[in-house]
Amino acid sequence: MNIRLLPIFFILFSGILLNSMTLFAQSGSLKGVVTDQNGRSINQATILLNKTKFNTQTDSTGHFEISGIPDGNYELVSFALGTKVFRVDIKISGVTSFGFNLTEISKDLNPVEVQAEREETFGLTRMKSVENFGIYEGKKTEVIVLKDLTSNLATNNPRQVYAKVTGLNIWESDGAGLQLGIGGRGLSPNRTANFNVRQNGYDISADALGYPESYYTPPTEALERIEIVRGAASLQYGTQFGGMLNFKFQKGARDKKLELNTRQTVGSWGFFNSFNAIGGTIAKGKLNYYAYVQYKRGDGYRQNSGFQYFNAYSCLDYQVNNRLSVQLEITKMQYEARQAGGLTDKNFEDNPRQSVRSRNWFLVDWNMLSLSTNYQIGQNTKLNIRNFGLLASRKALGNLERINVVDFGGERSMIDGQFSNVGNETKLLHNYKLFKNQRHTFLIGTRIYKGTTSARQGNASAASDADFRFLNPNNLENSDYSFPNINFAAFAENIFNVSDQFSITPGVRFEYINTASDGYYNIRTFDAAGNLVVQQKVTENLSKARKFFIAGLGLSYKPDLPVEFYANISQNYRAINFSDLRIVNPNFTVDPNIQDEKGFTTDIGTKGKKNGRVIYELTAFYIYYKGKIGQILRADRPPLFIDYRFRGNIADARNLGVEMFGELEVLNWRTQPVHPDKAWKLSVFTNLALVDAQYINTQDPSVKNKKVEMVPPVMLRSGTSLRKGRFAGSLQFSFASQHFSDATNAKRTSTAVEGIIPSYTVLDLSARYSYKKFAIEASLNNLLNQSYFTRRAEAYPGPGIIPADGRGYYMTLIFRQ
Repeated sequence: MNIRLLPIFFILFSGILLNSMTLFAQSGSLKGVVTDQNGRSINQATILLNKTKFNTQTDSTGHFEISGIPDGNYELVSFALGTKVFRVDIKISGVTSFGFNLTEISKDLNPVEVQAEREETFGLTRMKSVENFGIYEGKKTEVIVLKDLTSNLATNNPRQVYAKVTGLNIWESDGAGLQLGIGGRGLSPNRTANFNVRQNGYDISADALGYPESYYTPPTEALERIEIVRGAASLQYGTQFGGMLNFKFQKGARDKKLELNTRQTVGSWGFFNSFNAIGGTIAKGKLNYYAYVQYKRGDGYRQNSGFQYFNAYSCLDYQVNNRLSVQLEITKMQYEARQAGGLTDKNFEDNPRQSVRSRNWFLVDWNMLSLSTNYQIGQNTKLNIRNFGLLASRKALGNLERINVVDFGGERSMIDGQFSNVGNETKLLHNYKLFKNQRHTFLIGTRIYKGTTSARQGNASAASDADFRFLNPNNLENSDYSFPNINFAAFAENIFNVSDQFSITPGVRFEYINTASDGYYNIRTFDAAGNLVVQQKVTENLSKARKFFIAGLGLSYKPDLPVEFYANISQNYRAINFSDLRIVNPNFTVDPNIQDEKGFTTDIGTKGKKNGRVIYELTAFYIYYKGKIGQILRADRPPLFIDYRFRGNIADARNLGVEMFGELEVLNWRTQPVHPDKAWKLSVFTNLALVDAQYINTQDPSVKNKKVEMVPPVMLRSGTSLRKGRFAGSLQFSFASQHFSDATNAKRTSTAVEGIIPSYTVLDLSARYSYKKFAIEASLNNLLNQSYFTRRAEAYPGPGIIPADGRGYYMTLIFRQ
């Protein structure tokens, strides 16, 4: 797509929508308040007049108003997350006031009835236009509702959990779910670094600016849902190209003082997982609490692998009064893993379970604290203040030499990263009326962030155990750096509802970023026998400040309630940091002159629901990078001129593609003249993404017209779900086509760091049966026992090919009281 045509493209699209709008005279209005069974106001409840275009949502005080309704008789339908659907016939004549209560879904319903209630609440698979102090109108959003999945939650199996999210490339570095690696629309999946990763709305990555990799992944057993907003999220959540990924935790039971949920799992290769949670509401309904403790261990699929993992979380949510609420969260995670290292192509073909590295270890410690406050200033205005902090570390220990070089022992290399950051995000949301009494929403926010990363690399013991200590901590052989950074940002977005069907959402963001480095690195030269010949110590004290604006625009047209056409365009910016410039690794080198990435993301699509049985979404996207950071194969370092990977601003690049999702409910108990317990429910889905990512605007013959690395041109996921009474089962299919691991599109190298990633096909089978307070789940992952890999690593957990797990069996016993 020619970039110069984009403005014309959007003008035409806007014209089509404007010509399709129907502005109509106001005849009457409906207003009221929605509360729960205890008289408390319900925020974000949906109110609609059935079989019309009239709909709205309540504000934080539970109030709503719909204008311009012709006088007459209607069916009012209302629902909110976790409530039953409320229906009532109502007559509109002039200004009509009507208030009502919504009832929580009963915990005593059998599984089929509960599922039926959830389905009637409609859009739980997409974000609402305004939700949780965020504006999502005109943006592509996807929501994974964990309680509706039949999958292997104990291992956070990403193929199953993210099966219905379009355009995701998934890296499978471990089979236990210790780290998540996903990338969307041709972006690298490496520790999900191209998404702004959050937990309940706040940052959880190592350093959002300097080192945005996520070593901590919240357990899916504790989650209520996973929210994904694509590139247009850059205005509210940061400038990254990938968008925002938010893990939203469960809350304690609202109708109980104490509820217990315990899940015990055993599986292949010595896997054991114990997840135990409590929650409830006390203090006369004002204090809601939720906490869990998780422990898991395993021996690993390959030789020289295994792990021990511990995670704990607690949340206190106190409703001070009708206007003010305060929430405190604490998270602790730690794990130690033995890493089998990478393989060459020949190694993998001979035996993917083998290991040629027995001395590699990884240690992660993650500690987070968050304090957030919500305050209702007035009926149409509310304020959110969120403070958060992180103290974390990750240590990698082992032999980083090329995987085709035998480990003869000797001192190992250790990299010690320490992360400390604090931040504040403040948002003000205001609803107002303008333009023929239409309701509009304005959101403004600020962000203040200070982070410090320290990165130290030197020699460690020559043993094989997990001894994470430097031999010379006061005089490291490789490097010792501190990387402080400061970020200030401010943004504003506004939904202008031109009519009940058409809206325009412009936005702007200002960023100030200052990154610095202070420390030293050693230039070391070895002879052919491996003896140190020359060592030169280089001291650095660098700083780089930049400030800039980015802007975006979203359009939304809803000709009918279940159907929406949307389009958006937003600028993106990725700031580089000094933190990875001085890591000594024989497999790759980072360009010391590497620069920030700039570009934009655009979407155009449609989504909807038909007859309550068909859900669909079709999206076309275009991502443009100026000076995309990539990796190319070089062999220009004397004296041996061995292949290595060079990372820098390779060239401009563009990713364009189409994402398609459809789900059909083949059987539904509502269509069968039998009791729900005796009826079958069958649904099938297909998720297809076609991506063409290419380097452009370069004369470098090594990358000119080459494919962007780590981008499967075809990603297909499909599956079926079957339910009857207390039984639920799912079968899922995953396919990713062949793609490359570096920008030169090398097909095979001796180090295995560069080369083709072959296409692969995987099947996963899961089932669940519930009886009263008990349930049992079983999963058979990689059903056909395929041998495949999804990545070639240049460093830990490699270097080289990282095989995915073979066929694995898992069984979970659940008790909930």
